[in-house]
Amino acid sequence: MHLIIMGAPGSGKGTYAKMLKDIFAVPHISTGEMFRKAIKDGTELGKLAQSLIDKGNFVPDEITNELVKQRLSESDCKNGFLLDGYPRNIAQAKAFTEILKELNINLDAVINLNVTDEEIIKRIVNRRLCSKCGAGYNTITMPPKKEGICDLCNSPLYTRADDNEETVKVRLAVYNEQTKPLVQYYDALNKLLNINSNQSIEDAVKDIVKAVEDKCSH
Repeated sequence: MHLIIMGAPGSGKGTYAKMLKDIFAVPHISTGEMFRKAIKDGTELGKLAQSLIDKGNFVPDEITNELVKQRLSESDCKNGFLLDGYPRNIAQAKAFTEILKELNINLDAVINLNVTDEEIIKRIVNRRLCSKCGAGYNTITMPPKKEGICDLCNSPLYTRADDNEETVKVRLAVYNEQTKPLVQYYDALNKLLNINSNQSIEDAVKDIVKAVEDKCSH
């Protein structure tokens, strides 16, 4: 199963990815994780990326594309992958299509999590994180057993500085502007699966699994 998952900040993408990687028995690959691993392992691309990041520069698409290509060539991806955070723009999407051809891989589907802006704002402004272990909570949908305290390690919870309505609205506007062309690109390739992510996580996961299986059986 070769899949991409796309979704705005607060769409629950990370939560879905953790569940789907187990259901489909494929590795969850995020670009952030790829960069961290390449830098930690001291690979040529990792060193190059680190030098750019240290200077405050963006990592160009060419490096990201090559990093993705190398990661998908590793043995744990032989039965598939769930790619998260890539491609981010049309140039990367077109490059990725070429990478898949080179690796002789057929992309099965692109999971696009649809959530209303109102729902995302509600989720993010009510998000709380553990100051010690990083566990995530939501005061409405997934509150801790004891208010303000982590269930796992009893440490205090905090709200990220950028988890406020004004910042979230800006992030959503940027995401929607960048992602709209990608949605159209994968829709034209008949790979897009639009999933209603306003519903409960359990129901949305059921919808994703059914949609992916239906897509792959055709």
